[in-house]
Amino acid sequence: MKKGSKLQVALLCLVPFIMVLGNSMLIPVLPQIKKAVGINQFQVGLLITAFSVPAGLTIPFAGILSDQIGRRKVMAPALVLYGLGGIVAGISSMAMRSPFWGILAGRIVQGIGAGGTYQLAMAIVGDTFKSRERVFALGLLEASNGLGKVVSPVLGTAFALVTWFFPFFAYGFLAIPTGIALFLFVKEKAEFKKQAFSDYLTAVKHIFRQKAPGLLSSFNAGMVALFSLFGILSLYSDILEKRFGIFGLKKGLIMAGPVFIMAALSFLLGIILPKIKNKGLKAFISGGLVLIAAAQGLFIFARGMWVTFLALCLLGTGVGLVMTPVNTLVTGSCSTKRRGIITCLYGSLRFFGVAIGPPLYGLSERFGTVPVVSLAGAVSVLALILSVTLINQKKILTSEENQKARVASGADTPLKAESVLKSPSRRPLIFRRKLR
Repeated sequence: MKKGSKLQVALLCLVPFIMVLGNSMLIPVLPQIKKAVGINQFQVGLLITAFSVPAGLTIPFAGILSDQIGRRKVMAPALVLYGLGGIVAGISSMAMRSPFWGILAGRIVQGIGAGGTYQLAMAIVGDTFKSRERVFALGLLEASNGLGKVVSPVLGTAFALVTWFFPFFAYGFLAIPTGIALFLFVKEKAEFKKQAFSDYLTAVKHIFRQKAPGLLSSFNAGMVALFSLFGILSLYSDILEKRFGIFGLKKGLIMAGPVFIMAALSFLLGIILPKIKNKGLKAFISGGLVLIAAAQGLFIFARGMWVTFLALCLLGTGVGLVMTPVNTLVTGSCSTKRRGIITCLYGSLRFFGVAIGPPLYGLSERFGTVPVVSLAGAVSVLALILSVTLINQKKILTSEENQKARVASGADTPLKAESVLKSPSRRPLIFRRKLR
């Protein structure tokens, strides 16, 4: 990887790191916010929902726009908007007597900005690098995402030592300079031109007609992996306090273990997969889902502290095995002109998986751990069956050479096609016509 490319990848790695702080950094501070603002537990939950729902809804639109005008022109302003939302929430906390609605508005703005971040970073990597370097860079992105999950509770607690609303300002301090740096220093190799929406929609439909079973199964594997990880972690957080009496920094460090394993494996696969020429992506995904299902089975019956921790580490290992191979399949499934929307559709499912997991696993408080985690484990088993049955690596991945050679209305349309006619001199005459 060239020196200039390393700088670009380093800047792009900041995007998932900052994006994942959106909820994770705020969660350990929520009790202080609740007390300072004078709100109930339902309103506390709305501070998370107000970020997650707008982000999930915005992601596909950000992808469509990025396919029209370019990734950088969407992602850099989105990061600035994300940071400004945090500043709005922080100023509301300082200036308003009853700041709840001001904080809520700031969180909505943050969520809209977050919708145009991580998935577009994946798309830029897909546009910029070929197969081997692409997988390595995607592994770095996923590792940065995991690192953000590891350190965010510690950062949130540390920032809150200044004052309970300082984490809101921290979003602005981190995101706005990063957005400006991305706009100035990240260069895109691909050229983006406005596409007729009907042609664009037809092209996306064509991709799914050709690859829907395997591509959707890949989407589902990534979503289920994150759904399981964050659902179990939210439940584990409660268990550490109630069953084992572990609180504060010690609790945060214990919970960081499984996520660190996930991030480390994502990074290692980013190194290993290029060396083996991306062979066995399906095997890694299937093996990861087996470990996820097994970890949930172990979690159900675990009673001791270390056996429970082992179940979480097994889960982190499974998620780490799934994420980088799935990212590779998704970004390699289409041409540059469609990559924005495809990665963002996948991103929406990832986001909703993270958002839905904790409340669904939280039902164990009412219905019991065994039935709830068993049902969630069955979802992992179903994802495993779909992956083994439907994922076809050769069919999903489209080489750059094949993309350039394909011609069809609505397909991943190349810029030119060739018609060959025989001339009287027996030398072929080649006519090139531009296609929409």
